[in-house]
Amino acid sequence: MIIIVYSETDAGSIEKNLGLPEYSYYFVLREFRPLLERLGIVVAVTDPAREVDAIYRNAKAHGQDCVFLSFSPPHKTVTGLECPTIPVFAWEFSTVPQEPWQGEPRHDWRTVFSKLGSAITHSNYTVATVRAAMTPAFPIVSAPAPVWDRFAGLRRSAISAGGVELQVAGTVIDTRSADLAPFGPTHKHDPKPDLIRPAALARLQPQQLQLDGVVYTSVFNPYDGRKNWFDMIGAFCWAFRDVADATLVLKLTHHDIKNAVDALLEDLHKATPYRCRVVLIHGYLADPEYEKLVAATSYVVNTSHGEGQCLPLMEFMSCGKPAIAPDNTAMADYIDADNAFIIASSEEPSHWPHDPRQAYRTLRYRIDWDSLRAAYQDSYRVFKQDRTRYEQMAEHAVRSLQQHCSQAVIAERLGAFLLDHARSAGAGQPAPASRSTDDAAPVC
Repeated sequence: MIIIVYSETDAGSIEKNLGLPEYSYYFVLREFRPLLERLGIVVAVTDPAREVDAIYRNAKAHGQDCVFLSFSPPHKTVTGLECPTIPVFAWEFSTVPQEPWQGEPRHDWRTVFSKLGSAITHSNYTVATVRAAMTPAFPIVSAPAPVWDRFAGLRRSAISAGGVELQVAGTVIDTRSADLAPFGPTHKHDPKPDLIRPAALARLQPQQLQLDGVVYTSVFNPYDGRKNWFDMIGAFCWAFRDVADATLVLKLTHHDIKNAVDALLEDLHKATPYRCRVVLIHGYLADPEYEKLVAATSYVVNTSHGEGQCLPLMEFMSCGKPAIAPDNTAMADYIDADNAFIIASSEEPSHWPHDPRQAYRTLRYRIDWDSLRAAYQDSYRVFKQDRTRYEQMAEHAVRSLQQHCSQAVIAERLGAFLLDHARSAGAGQPAPASRSTDDAAPVC
């Protein structure tokens, strides 16, 4: 089989696109590629409208099955190609977009699904959401990014008695040493100091970071409001006001971080005084340093309003790191009481993130702040006083993520789906029809 793949962001543009809309599709494709190479011959394209059908016709002339996987949201997936096309996308809301705007019919995802006839996503939650908008039999499969195998060598890494030292080719801001006063209310209108180190200097002179004690880590784009970092920080500082050996590490993913760092430091100042430690990391972590961060981590943290899959959470848990996270949206597939301290959450009205009207048409999840604070405190107690339970949770995290996102599991699920779709589409079978728009009443 010939498998054509595309992502708008590629290896050449990821640095400048880091944190921009859809940048994470590059990382998802990167995780899928080794698995896809086991299933067929992978050909990457940069201009689907121009390149895909030429490859498809050549494959067909040689009697080979061919399929195009567009790692893009449906409204950015090219339609009308001869080649069977499948969007591979993440989604974390209770409804998919079901109405056009700005004169673009593809913003109604049902239009795209009807034309293409199938889809690949990363959670059972999204499968159910798409089928609710289409038909119960619409061909869509949940295939999380197969990250489990890549972290095989990191599982259950132990922290030495002296902790772990990282070399960060970027910026480290540590509440143990940073002056937060300029970010307080008395300096509200003053220019904020620029704490971000120039990239050239950061590469030449990496900063050292020592991590020890009970370490909580979260990796996220601070400009993505869905990540809900203000609850994460506020509950941490209140839970550990008098605990000096609790550390929250925030690995920030965005190419231009100044405004986000200012907002984060303002929130950290509001929570003062506290004895716990919060560390902001911005910049590139080479693989050995990222592995050290994983090794130093006691718990991985997610406080988002919903997830399409959450690669960092899956990666850390694959390494045997229990989580603090809600069990909604995609996380419901792999978060449970045996591998995580579950944060309570409830539905609230929201809008589709790319809808410029910001019209309430869907639901997301609101985090229960007291539940989050309690999860921090309970997890700390378990790590310090109940190592048997902690080790059991770590082991269960490894096993559950193996069942969720290992190459063996995803290859079996995806291989048959791709072959069936390529052959049925090639035989000219019609795509499933969508539901009538009359059945798709807005949520709010």
